[in-house]
Amino acid sequence: MSTGPRRIVCLTEEPTEVLYALGEQDRIVGISGFTVRPPRARREKPKVSAFTSAKIEAILALRPDFVVGFSDIQADIAAELVRRGVEVWISNHRSVEGILDYVRRLGALVGAAARAEAYAAGLARGLDATRAASARLPARPKVYFEEWDAPMITGIRWVSELVAIAGGDDVFPERAAEPLAKGRILASGEAVVERAPDIILGSWCGKRFRPEQVAARPGWDAIPAVRDGELHEVKSPLILQPGPAALTDGLARIAQVVRDWAHRRARG
Repeated sequence: MSTGPRRIVCLTEEPTEVLYALGEQDRIVGISGFTVRPPRARREKPKVSAFTSAKIEAILALRPDFVVGFSDIQADIAAELVRRGVEVWISNHRSVEGILDYVRRLGALVGAAARAEAYAAGLARGLDATRAASARLPARPKVYFEEWDAPMITGIRWVSELVAIAGGDDVFPERAAEPLAKGRILASGEAVVERAPDIILGSWCGKRFRPEQVAARPGWDAIPAVRDGELHEVKSPLILQPGPAALTDGLARIAQVVRDWAHRRARG
């Protein structure tokens, strides 16, 4: 007999993606308006939240017995729902291992622990396969990942870890350890120039990455990535949410860019 909550509202995409992957989508009664994975969720479920805001009355009208959100940014939403008598789980994972554990924990909460463990194990095998393939590349590039352009914000921890798994080295690993975006803001572009990345990856949440704008920044023509035209977009839905998409499609995109760079370098 199935156990756990029966009417779940997902305030971000990753719980929706996980629950669909586990075959538990019938439990979901509301989702985030930013949800794109799986595509069918947007057709099947009402949208009741953004990321920093939510339609509290609309959520309550769905009679949820469990609401799942992510990070301190959704703390105010969670607090209001708790005051209104709703059980809320706010995860706060920031690493690749944290994403895998998130899958396991959410599965256990809905009575699908065995399926969640199998799903997480499959994701982990994919990571291992990419790591093994990248270890055979002839060179490792230095990579600058830009999460936002004004101000310039560097990649968060799980992104930095995925860059490493794909065969690259994050040029700002110390900033990746900062959980909040404000801790990853660069005071100026000079820091990027100094660290001379071979590849620049852009994932500007909510808008298209503009390589020509990045290349035109003062002094950036001295950066190897700009000189060699190695500026690439990673679509934000694939990488900026700490869910399965980052470990699959997001990683695949980064690995492709790194692999192509390594092979071009090997050819001279």
